[in-house]
Amino acid sequence: MIFLTRKAEFSSAHFYWVDDWSEDENLKVFGKCANRNGHGHNYTVEVTVAGEVDPVSGFVVDLKQLKDILEHEVIRVYDHRHLNLEVPEFRESIPTTENIAIAIWNRLADKIPNARLHRVRVYEMPDLFADFYGEQE
Repeated sequence: MIFLTRKAEFSSAHFYWVDDWSEDENLKVFGKCANRNGHGHNYTVEVTVAGEVDPVSGFVVDLKQLKDILEHEVIRVYDHRHLNLEVPEFRESIPTTENIAIAIWNRLADKIPNARLHRVRVYEMPDLFADFYGEQE
């Protein structure tokens, strides 16, 4: 089994807010991230797939195809967007780093041919990232 990782980058804005809380509660828990106008990050996403090396091509997965899937499913949807306002999966959930990793997993899980999605890692900043390995049973 080989693990292969592809990186991509996107820039997005977001804010943290729970509608059922008061403004004071939101500010207490989320601080400046509760600004409803949002703030931005330059995110890096790493997608790791697992599989066997094809004896003919030498690939676990076609790298061009993986790049195209990332472009179509993640970059086109998230790049230069306000996540809370423009990306469907964040209309009902807060776009934290953790939730972004889960959402990207859900976008990619069944779309990578000849390999199994192993991990999605999302960096919000160089010293802050979340890893998601799918639902653990």
